[in-house]
Amino acid sequence: MEARAIAKYVRISPLKVNYICSEIRGKQVDEALAMLKVTPKRGARELYKVLNSAVANAEHNLHLDRGNLFVKDAKANDGPTMKRIRPKAKGSAYPILKRSSHISVVVAERD
Repeated sequence: MEARAIAKYVRISPLKVNYICSEIRGKQVDEALAMLKVTPKRGARELYKVLNSAVANAEHNLHLDRGNLFVKDAKANDGPTMKRIRPKAKGSAYPILKRSSHISVVVAERD
């Protein structure tokens, strides 16, 4: 059995979050939460919240034991991109892409 949590429209680039996702994938839940707590990146804060929510879903909805949970999957997909224009030399324009991401975490019980 597995529980999941998804945070949508988080205003951070998915590339930045995926670096941290790869670090916690496959780890025990408490170990992953401890790692995210001390990681000095903004994406780690968002991922911490989503992982905490997935663990709460597993405990409350599926009645799984927290000690046996591990991070089965963690990923950040592309969300909508806000397109802005920055003026450049000689009247031309330069695009600025403000990316957002959908962060999803799946926790499962280890056999």
